[in-house]
Amino acid sequence: MAYCQAMAIFLTERLLVMSRPKQSEAHHEELIEAFHNQLKPVFESSEQGMYLYLDDAHKVCNERYASLLGYGTPGEWARVTEFTDLVAEKSTDALVTAYQRAMERKIGSTITVTWKKKSGGTVDTNVIVVPVAYNGHLFGLHFVSPKV
Repeated sequence: MAYCQAMAIFLTERLLVMSRPKQSEAHHEELIEAFHNQLKPVFESSEQGMYLYLDDAHKVCNERYASLLGYGTPGEWARVTEFTDLVAEKSTDALVTAYQRAMERKIGSTITVTWKKKSGGTVDTNVIVVPVAYNGHLFGLHFVSPKV
């Protein structure tokens, strides 16, 4: 049941992104770039993988996170727009729920997530998801550490 709800939300968000006017697309690209630039000192110096998420098409990560998943650059990771290409099915519910709690109730969460690596393998991680506001928009800021 939770998986069905997660997929319904995912598909709804995808339709919203696809139906968004071009002006909104440009606005969201500007937002993610500006907020990332503001957070750049944290992204570059953090010992954890990090990614900032507005929606599937507007996200950015640090080198550590891209490398953890086997991507050569953060830009290569950001071009992956299918949520299901990044997250193992067994972790979908937990990640979607944590993100929803952050966006709807402004609650941070610590969860376990299994990510799909570019090479086809997986990696188990601990993820901290927190809501952060920038210029009137709410983003999900994620801190990612490999499970040891």
